[in-house]
Amino acid sequence: MTVLEENRPSHLSAIAIALLVTFLWSTSWVLIRWGLDSESLEPLTFAAIRYGLAAVVLTGWVLSRRSLRESVGRIDRRMMRNLLVLGIVFYSVNQGAQFVAIDNQPAATTSLILSLTPLMVAGFGAATLGERSSSRQWVGTALVALGAWSYFAGDLGVTTAGMVAALVGLAANAASGLLGRHVNRLAVVPPVVVTAISMGIGAALLIIVGGAAEGVPTVSGRAWLIITWLAVVNTALAFSLWNLSLRRLSAVESAGINNTMLIQIAALAWIFLSESPGATGLVGIVLVSVGVFLTQLGIKQR
Repeated sequence: MTVLEENRPSHLSAIAIALLVTFLWSTSWVLIRWGLDSESLEPLTFAAIRYGLAAVVLTGWVLSRRSLRESVGRIDRRMMRNLLVLGIVFYSVNQGAQFVAIDNQPAATTSLILSLTPLMVAGFGAATLGERSSSRQWVGTALVALGAWSYFAGDLGVTTAGMVAALVGLAANAASGLLGRHVNRLAVVPPVVVTAISMGIGAALLIIVGGAAEGVPTVSGRAWLIITWLAVVNTALAFSLWNLSLRRLSAVESAGINNTMLIQIAALAWIFLSESPGATGLVGIVLVSVGVFLTQLGIKQR
């Protein structure tokens, strides 16, 4: 048994944890839109402050616990290199690109592009992780993509800058999903340590790039409340829980659960942003729901 193997959640618990995290992340899209529009925050700077503050919180937690400090000392050079790459791809590139995309075009459009992540993960997962997808999973991921496309059919408000950023986010999202699964399934480093180190690396790069491109921001009190909630709850806590779920879920499973955010974002946008899905959107929601369900069936745990 590998180190921390006994701390792996059950399969059902991992699914529940991942769904909770996707809900928190879905609320982030509404909060990000408020921050970009109402508070006039710049996208890269917004992302940098959010993940920088979250990294500080997580680092403080790691340093306060002896067992976590000792686990940091046991990280070898190869694992540290993996965490470095994960931080750059998952936080700097992926999150930075998503903020830029949301700032330049409707959030629904970016969500649509990111919904293709399960298909990319399924395609590369077998080669990189040795996790072969069943025919049922392939049908499920195809339905997820088809449902997403159906939901957002019509005028998507595409812009060149927004689409380029969304496509960069899609590639980084798929790559980080595979790498995150690889790092966490080894179960040699606690999830909170994985999150703290990789997020700290990614946030540092975001701060440098954001500061150089957008300058020093002026942040209002309301904006600080949004950023603090995003950093502590939707980032520090949520990403730690997500890494915990990855100890049990396969890459295709986690990507499929991640795609339930389409449904959640649609509902939240309907309630808080007055964006009604319409008949076509409801069809898309059903297809996505069925697709995600299919990805959970017939999983053989390794």
